[in-house]
Amino acid sequence: MKFTLKSYHRNVPDEELLNDVIAVSKMTGRNTVTMAEYEQHGKYHPSTLHRRFHSWFKVLEKTGLEKSRSDINIPEKELFKNIEDIWVQLGRQPKYDEVKKPFSKYSAGTYDKRFGSWLKALDKFVEYINEEDDDSNEENTENNQLNNNPEKPTRRKTKRNISDRLRFTILMRDGFTCQSCGASPTKERGVELHVDHILPWSKGGETEEKNLQTKCKQCNLGKGNAFNK
Repeated sequence: MKFTLKSYHRNVPDEELLNDVIAVSKMTGRNTVTMAEYEQHGKYHPSTLHRRFHSWFKVLEKTGLEKSRSDINIPEKELFKNIEDIWVQLGRQPKYDEVKKPFSKYSAGTYDKRFGSWLKALDKFVEYINEEDDDSNEENTENNQLNNNPEKPTRRKTKRNISDRLRFTILMRDGFTCQSCGASPTKERGVELHVDHILPWSKGGETEEKNLQTKCKQCNLGKGNAFNK
């Protein structure tokens, strides 16, 4: 019996790997390739490409192919962000039959396969939203703002950017309703809601719940103009 070394394809050029994915696409006659299809028809193992490009979506992006909707390839955080986007568009908890275009990037079946059911997906999403948000609460030493004396930087308790978790928490608290004019996606389709600082960051306001509120796009832009006068 002969023993041979297994090749790990570490030195295969990126172009060759990507061209092999395109070749599989042409073989199957589809404008996308799942990891399972590539494992069956490809020259290399899909894990080789996954390690090289960090995700299968990146592989498809670089080849110009459409992104497959296999739930195996979608990061959990991206699925949660999609739930948040649907929830904000509707101004309420989304129903199973609403998890489709134009509201959703992914089908309800994607959530069924990943979490067992849409209700279980919502449970996991709520757990994710309710986790402590370290990014928004940790002391910000990188972006210290200057006060009237440029030699004395003002230390800030929070970062300027509002995280997805904190943004959704404020929208929920405010009932997905503009705190200035009362506009809400529950009353009128297409209302775009923002979360912004009450006291602007540039004037010393912190990124914390008591200094954040929901505004519709029109009111938020008007507020910005008013503070700039």
